[in-house]
Amino acid sequence: MTFSVRIAVRGYELDTQGHVNGAVYHQYGDHARWECLRAAGVTAAGMRADGISPVTLENTIRYHRELREGDEVEVTCGFVWGEGKTFRIVQEYRRPDGELAAEVSSVGGLLDLRERRLVPDPAGRWRALAADPAPLGL
Repeated sequence: MTFSVRIAVRGYELDTQGHVNGAVYHQYGDHARWECLRAAGVTAAGMRADGISPVTLENTIRYHRELREGDEVEVTCGFVWGEGKTFRIVQEYRRPDGELAAEVSSVGGLLDLRERRLVPDPAGRWRALAADPAPLGL
């Protein structure tokens, strides 16, 4: 299952060329990831109570088409789980007609807030916290 959320581009998010500022793509991606967690029933308060917090270790953006004021963009969020302490999140930013505007690939982990180290099984920790782990690909 790939989760997605639609976002409207706002005028204050534009750069001097009139298209979405590069930093805003990161904000759109963060918003989609938090909405995906919310859809799974994972909350920031629940994670803090469990002593963990998500961390982003790497973000790579590949731009395909510019987004401008008044555009809408569908941002997907797909988790790719492996064996280690990190996981990958792949995101596509698509216009309503399906045209690909950008792709973001992120590497993340779950930080143990007491030890200040990544937890060894992030998928297992989120599976335990989630009311519905399907949006997380679990």
